[in-house]
Amino acid sequence: MTDATEQASEQQRFPIGRHQRRDIDVPNTPDERTGFIERLAQQTASMATIMDGLEESDWGNPYRPGGWTVQQLVHHVADSHANALIRLKVALTEDVPTIKPYDQDAWVTLADCSLPPHVSLMMFMAVQTRLISVLHSLDDAQFRRRFLHPENGPMTVDQLLALYAWHGDHHIAQLQAYKAARA
Repeated sequence: MTDATEQASEQQRFPIGRHQRRDIDVPNTPDERTGFIERLAQQTASMATIMDGLEESDWGNPYRPGGWTVQQLVHHVADSHANALIRLKVALTEDVPTIKPYDQDAWVTLADCSLPPHVSLMMFMAVQTRLISVLHSLDDAQFRRRFLHPENGPMTVDQLLALYAWHGDHHIAQLQAYKAARA
């Protein structure tokens, strides 16, 4: 593979760049937290706008060569952010808990991912509403609470917030690129 081909593939996979995780001992500032929560809040409207502009015939198409289908991607975002809500609640109610990772590639092959993506869009909207509600209620000490991710190591609620602000934006950018390419 040429450097140009690899760069193009990287751009398709990570249109907003890869997530850069901050050091665990460097908390987000209050302004950064507010910005991340605002990004989470905007993601549902962005996803709805994208879905309104797609046809049922688009759902089974990969968003990029070798990537998940549009349908799988929407289901994945809902599943992932539901996991974020559960991880957040566990981190806030247990002392340095170990959270459960999941095999996202296996999850998108399950029967519920053959449902119309609008089912997961509704789920995503509900999960984001609950996630944002909890996040708005937190104080500084709660944002610094830690949990253990078996694959990623120790994390804080601050890091989880930044990760999922990026995560939603990342997949929305992939869907926007798909939509733009088909126009």
